[in-house]
Amino acid sequence: MTRAPLLPPTEKPRVVMEHPDFYVVHKPALWLTHPVRARVDVPDLLTFMQAETGEEGLAPPHRLDRETSGAQILTRDSDAARKFFTLFKTHLVGKTYLAVVHGTPDWERRTLDAPLGDLGLGGANKIQIRQAVIPDGKPAVTDFRVLERRAGHALIECYPRSGRLHQIRAHLSHLGLPMVGDKIYGRDPSAFLEFMETGQTPELTARLGLARQALHAGRIAFPWDGAQVAAEVPLAPDLRAYWEGLGADG
Repeated sequence: MTRAPLLPPTEKPRVVMEHPDFYVVHKPALWLTHPVRARVDVPDLLTFMQAETGEEGLAPPHRLDRETSGAQILTRDSDAARKFFTLFKTHLVGKTYLAVVHGTPDWERRTLDAPLGDLGLGGANKIQIRQAVIPDGKPAVTDFRVLERRAGHALIECYPRSGRLHQIRAHLSHLGLPMVGDKIYGRDPSAFLEFMETGQTPELTARLGLARQALHAGRIAFPWDGAQVAAEVPLAPDLRAYWEGLGADG
């Protein structure tokens, strides 16, 4: 099968925090977290940082999707990797995301406690990996806070208390707030299948508003050696430009 071409990234990763045990790096959108054999044409953060630092032992204890930008941890040795494994397993790592969505909710804060699972092929759904709120799904809880509203859109802070597949995107879709640029949970149900056939064409980008989903990992926090560590990554330039391009609040 010939894979459709992907848009090349326009940014390079940069170190946000350097610690003797780990790095926090800004992963730009359209970069993989680590190499994937099926997509040799896509750059990945791990290979880039290993080359930049000369540290072959770097490893990611968590992963951001290719289209998601923001804070990504890389451990510098096996001891740190084991500690982060425990922190993630015991839910002691807090990750706060920023999302630009279509719609302006009438609430300021909202906690959605709604189980997620495979929607299943059939009917209107032709995407196997699509998740949805279903009665027998796995428990999923996300806290939402509206930061700003502008021109029929909202900038929303998202704090997932659980780590389900596509949790934030599926929960926002369930609330009637599809993410800008989202090919699976957005307003255009045909976008993902078209993307798989043609790649990210200018026409598809124009329809979706962005070349990627408007999701950014803005903050990550965790305990380390008796102290609380927090790192923040400002909203990615493409998302900032989209938001500012919407014009006046309203």
